[in-house]
Amino acid sequence: MPTIEEQIKDIQDEIDKTQKNKATEHHIGKLKAKISRLRDEAEKRRSSGGATGKSYAVKKSGNATIGFVGFPSVGKSTLLTKITEAKSEIAAYEFTTLDVIPGLLDYRGAKIQVLDMPGMVKGAASGRGRGREILSVIRGLDLIILFLDVHNIHWEVLEKELHSAGVRLNGRPPDINLSKKDKGGIEFHPTLELTKIDLDIALDIVKEYSIINADIVIREDITEDQLIDFLSGNRVYIPALIVLNKIDTVDHSHLMKLKKKLRGWKVIPISADQEIGIEELKEEIYNALDFMSVYMKPQGRPADMKDPMVVKTGSTVGMICEIIHRDFRRKFRYATVWGKSAKFPGQMVSIDHELMDGDVLTIVVKR
Repeated sequence: MPTIEEQIKDIQDEIDKTQKNKATEHHIGKLKAKISRLRDEAEKRRSSGGATGKSYAVKKSGNATIGFVGFPSVGKSTLLTKITEAKSEIAAYEFTTLDVIPGLLDYRGAKIQVLDMPGMVKGAASGRGRGREILSVIRGLDLIILFLDVHNIHWEVLEKELHSAGVRLNGRPPDINLSKKDKGGIEFHPTLELTKIDLDIALDIVKEYSIINADIVIREDITEDQLIDFLSGNRVYIPALIVLNKIDTVDHSHLMKLKKKLRGWKVIPISADQEIGIEELKEEIYNALDFMSVYMKPQGRPADMKDPMVVKTGSTVGMICEIIHRDFRRKFRYATVWGKSAKFPGQMVSIDHELMDGDVLTIVVKR
């Protein structure tokens, strides 16, 4: 009996050989669902079999964690040493960085963990070049920096490897809700007209995941791939931007041509070696991480307006409690808020209250 990897290859070969048209879309949809399910099954088997060899376990720190993802020898390590205190071995040959090297970027009150990872190569999602270990770290990032050299901008290779590992760049989970039931078969309940997927194809895709009875509510015009992503349940959606390094080695017109090729992406041109564009990059990283500032006001004392607490947008009072001290949530009594999220100055709020940028916050705990 063929192995899972052999089955995946055979199905992928069939997809590649099948001419894509209206008559074959149903067949291709079923094959895509089958190959996705087999990949998930192969990954589960690898995980349950225990880790072998070296792994890249990185303890998260700071307000967010970002990572440089790129080919070998594109300047990732040089940039890490320019924007953090980390020291990463640098040399002009491939596979210089053999470990994940962490550094800390302190910018506008935010402490951002920056990870320099070994260069990614084609076939990383299948394990080549310690690809699986690298990708396991990438899946936990808050922001991905696709790090490109102006002389090699094949970002699509990196994107394909990430996609194969279940990483969706600059995307979001599809708006679908599935409720299993005891009988009645599979029923779809779209809340709008579906133009990108046929419900007969959708039915076969769902059955491929051994779902027999369920109500499925679809609230957006999804594609087959989005439905497969939803059913797999192991996709991660991470914001990403492109850093284009070594711009000091090309002229302005060449740089403009490269930017045109990268249309649709947020592109930050830099020279890590010459320290060009470094400050602009720091600002773009900060903005992409969607931070906000909350000013703490101790009971009976003025608020500290010089040193805000930098947190992710959408943070609640409870999240702030956890950052301050693990006992604060357990001992929480109430909080008072001044600012955009308050209905009136000094409003008393619960632990689930969602804060907004610039809020002033007092937390009262049990003694």
